[in-house]
Amino acid sequence: MSAPLLITLLASSLFGAADRPGDPGPSCIGSAPSSCQGTSIVAVAAPASSSVWKFTRTQGSKDGESFAAIMKTADTTQSDPDFAGLIVRCAPKGKIDVLVALIRPFPPRSHPKVTIAASGGGTLTFDASMAAAGAAVLLPDEVSAFAAGKWQTTPSLSVVVRESDSEIKGMVALNGLREAYNSLLANCSL
Repeated sequence: MSAPLLITLLASSLFGAADRPGDPGPSCIGSAPSSCQGTSIVAVAAPASSSVWKFTRTQGSKDGESFAAIMKTADTTQSDPDFAGLIVRCAPKGKIDVLVALIRPFPPRSHPKVTIAASGGGTLTFDASMAAAGAAVLLPDEVSAFAAGKWQTTPSLSVVVRESDSEIKGMVALNGLREAYNSLLANCSL
């Protein structure tokens, strides 16, 4: 499965509080078709595929409820085949979540260590949790401040996800993040 397709599929399952501990979140199984529509993708940044942040909006299980996210696929020349990219999504109560999308999932209850190095300097390591049945790593809340600020002027991020003796590395170009992030904020249901 290609990384862009996987990120699109992951994003449709990553909206709302479904991945927050203790909250089962909305389910599409058995729901009316109008409450579980697929994602739509629109280019938010420059037309070159390596610089496009994809915007998705998915209908929630309640009438009028929808969730938005922006996604960027990995630089495949500088990433492991199991690294898909980065997702920034609207979260409940006006929060923003940042997730690392993976192709090969980790166990759903694992807590990997994620090291993020900005191309302009600075490296941070976080304890994370799993989302979307282990196919996405939910970074802690403080990471959203980087997406809202410093990362918008950073050319790229190097990401390493470690769980037990497994390690997945990837590189994501951040060009166009400022515009995509502002578009996401304008589309969040607060």
